[in-house]
Amino acid sequence: MDETPMRARAVVDLAALRANVRALRDAAPTAELMTVVKSDAYGHGMIRCARAAREAGAGWLGTATPEEAFALRAAGDMGRLMCWLWTPGGPWRQAVEADIDVSASGLWALREAVAAARACGRTARLQLKADTGLGRNGCQPADWPELVAEARAAEAEGAIRVTGLWSHFACADEPGHPSIAVQLSVFREMVAYAERAGLRPEVRHIANSPATLTLPESHFDLVRTGIASYGISPSPEVGVPADFGLRPVMTLSAALASVKRVPGGHGVSYGHRYVTPGETTLALVPVGYGDGIPRHASGTGPVLLAGKWRTVAGTVAMDQFVVDLGGDTAAPGDEVVLFGPGDRGEPTVEDWARAVGSIGYEIVTRISPRVPRVYVGEQGGTGN
Repeated sequence: MDETPMRARAVVDLAALRANVRALRDAAPTAELMTVVKSDAYGHGMIRCARAAREAGAGWLGTATPEEAFALRAAGDMGRLMCWLWTPGGPWRQAVEADIDVSASGLWALREAVAAARACGRTARLQLKADTGLGRNGCQPADWPELVAEARAAEAEGAIRVTGLWSHFACADEPGHPSIAVQLSVFREMVAYAERAGLRPEVRHIANSPATLTLPESHFDLVRTGIASYGISPSPEVGVPADFGLRPVMTLSAALASVKRVPGGHGVSYGHRYVTPGETTLALVPVGYGDGIPRHASGTGPVLLAGKWRTVAGTVAMDQFVVDLGGDTAAPGDEVVLFGPGDRGEPTVEDWARAVGSIGYEIVTRISPRVPRVYVGEQGGTGN
């Protein structure tokens, strides 16, 4: 690992990521596995994480936007790759030419994909998404027959190949939620209808991270694992990462920028939402909401500093926040750990999510590009 001093760093353990991918493959042994690397691999760095996932046996990668998928192709990834978030006028032709599986939730998307395929003289790889109850993207059951019929006609023409039928859970992170069984039933019905109409998809898939871990009946031909790949629990109800043999991949730390004694009654940060109860030592951590630290962490965000858990004192600013050390001491340059695997007693991503009333997904995804990613555990090397 690069030991050059840094204001802050996010250490990304690629060996942990590979181990997580293998553990998730073991959790769904009858299905192929897609590692989702959207949003810069949930803040961990898309290209490096995608390579590590492939090394661990991920047969598919998944992205939200076309630009993410194109970046993977530009980096040399030629494996199975799916991109699902499209808007009218999108770069369909470029995706068809790059052999990316695209997704259609309605006739407009199907028609744009078909037009792109005709324009470049290639068969588009296309997956049809069903809205089984999430209410976001996806085709409603009432509109499914029309979408399936037009897709089958385009396939007969040779413009497209329907490679997949898929959907997404609304509440898989709440085990036992009644919507789970309903969505599974609707998905089976919609898949059966499409197959009766003549479609022969390579993969049928609905399982996300929590479903992969807790719902084997949802695994079908492919599971899509996002947050679990990075060693973060989908929700407290599902369990902690260690319950599934997963290890957090990112450790976020910073070097103290200032340490000073102040008298009692001293206001701290904007709005003086914290006032020192007596003479004390204040330590300045040089990261803030410009680095992705939630402003909602004001007064609640946990850190490990000078051997103890402490919380943010006062308001999180754009570039910095303060910690009250009480009677303890520290020095500029000392390390403060915001979150990590918990091996040294530091807070975890789940601890931060609880502290700010959010979810682990948001905590890591929002860590901004101005925090350098430092990679360790690369295959055949030590990282940099």
